[in-house]
Amino acid sequence: DVSKMKPGRVPYLCWCDDEGKVVDDGTDTRMEADWFRMTAAEPQYRWLSLLAKGFDVVIEDVSRTMAALAVQGPTSRDVLKACSDADMNALKFFGSTAAKIGGKDVRITRTGYTGDLGYEVWCTWADAVPMWDEIVRAGKSYGLVACGLDALDMSRIEAGFVLLGVDYFSSPTVTVAEKKYSPFEIGLDWTVELDRDPFVGQAALLAEKKAGGPRRVLVG
Repeated sequence: DVSKMKPGRVPYLCWCDDEGKVVDDGTDTRMEADWFRMTAAEPQYRWLSLLAKGFDVVIEDVSRTMAALAVQGPTSRDVLKACSDADMNALKFFGSTAAKIGGKDVRITRTGYTGDLGYEVWCTWADAVPMWDEIVRAGKSYGLVACGLDALDMSRIEAGFVLLGVDYFSSPTVTVAEKKYSPFEIGLDWTVELDRDPFVGQAALLAEKKAGGPRRVLVG
């Protein structure tokens, strides 16, 4: 229930179709009381726009104007302490704060996809290279290494994090029923709050839980 989240918090969540099958998963940073920044594994602008009808809401796709860099590992906090003005000691797990790196406005979230201590730094695309340079400079004393998506994929497997398109499939994109998964089947039951205002898929998820839970569960 994102309405319970205070500004500066970053819930991890998934969203479902009417049958309670997962469409995608991601994070939803509450920037201000009425401003959220949502991430997804696949483009979700159309899905959100369809559901927005009748609501007083504006949805903007900022994929082409934003940049994000993951700084992960046991010394990640020290690296960001060295290059940003944020109070890194005060930033809690799944927390978010505005900051400056090299004079550029950024947002630092204590999130990541590795299972280790880690952060993600968000800025406009125009500031991405200067931000990268400042972080790399600060990281030299801490053995910072630039890694790509293959390394990230190994880390997320070790951490037991699911990946859309590998461990499960987005429900609107598949026609075989067995390839559609509920949050309970892929280990995302902890992200689901059933006792709240109505949401898409709630009735199906309540029925699945009442029937004794899922018949299959992804484990690692």
